Amino acid sequence: FSRRTFIAALVAAGPSAALARAVGSQTAPATPPPPQPITGPQVALPPTDLKAPYPEAGKVNRLDPRLDVLIDADAKVEKICDGFLHAEGPVWVGGNNGYLLVSDTQVNHIVKWSPTEGRSVWLEPSGYDVGGVAWNPAIREPGTNGLILGRGGIISAGSGARAILRIDLETKKKTVLVDRYMGKRLNTPNDCVLGPDGSIYFTDPPYGLVNRNAGPDRDLDYMGIFRLAPDNSLHLLDTMTTPNGIGVSPDGTRLYSSDATTGWVMWDLDKQGNASNRRQFVARNVVMGGDSLKIDSAGNMWAATREGVTVFTPGGERIGFISSDQGISNCEFGADGYLYIASSSRVLRVKAKAKKLLFKVT
Repeated sequence: FSRRTFIAALVAAGPSAALARAVGSQTAPATPPPPQPITGPQVALPPTDLKAPYPEAGKVNRLDPRLDVLIDADAKVEKICDGFLHAEGPVWVGGNNGYLLVSDTQVNHIVKWSPTEGRSVWLEPSGYDVGGVAWNPAIREPGTNGLILGRGGIISAGSGARAILRIDLETKKKTVLVDRYMGKRLNTPNDCVLGPDGSIYFTDPPYGLVNRNAGPDRDLDYMGIFRLAPDNSLHLLDTMTTPNGIGVSPDGTRLYSSDATTGWVMWDLDKQGNASNRRQFVARNVVMGGDSLKIDSAGNMWAATREGVTVFTPGGERIGFISSDQGISNCEFGADGYLYIASSSRVLRVKAKAKKLLFKVT
């Protein structure tokens, strides 16, 4: 952001500086150039060729003995790959010998990593892609964000595409599942989760746009919590001030979301996927910085926060956290027994006893 702020400051200062020169010399100022975009095609950072044994890059912090059944306090937090501008949406594909896919929201590609093959670019462009052009000056994050398994492939919260996408694992073909509500473009879908009936719940803030809340690029004047039903009908469940992560309880009766201004909230879900009875799950003053989240098979929440990955019990009690020296945005349980963590420019992993929540959707 500092680079963008610097460029924006130069753009803003340009006309004032030109006017000052004109007043001093009493000469007519030249026509100022048009403002330059504060975004553009982004280039990935050079990745490090990391191999086992991987360097340590964090720590498990035990606040309550109940954490012990989920993760060991002395478990090693390892850096397994890097080279991201902003790592997000990790998803594990396959069984114990599977692989990890990770979004780089700003570079507009998805990275693949496996213990045997290491790091490679799996899909590029992953999000915004119009007429062979993979960036747009109005879009801050042209790539995908949240990634989950669903509908026989990958379901993506397509920030750059401003849509919910399905990506075929074999052909890598992208299909738009939905990009409008009531005829208006979605903002920039941020995170998504699969419900027990195959519904896709997602958050839709404007964080992927350069202008974010203010600007001509938004069609919707609110940030929604949506449900995309199996028949592809789209339902607005609620609106929030600053939504981000989203999750569903193991019994399918609760929906969760993070909100940077209030903390974490939850709703009751009925059998049709309708949400009601919105209430606080964890207040913002417990820990700040709610980003994406995962619900494990026992109903615990693993939430990206200011302190790292914070673990909350199903009752909302904070029992521990995984800290690191870079910001953390998301996490994923792999079938290989590791928790994978998206952490700014890199991806971390740590052995965990907690298991991924998977619904058997027919």
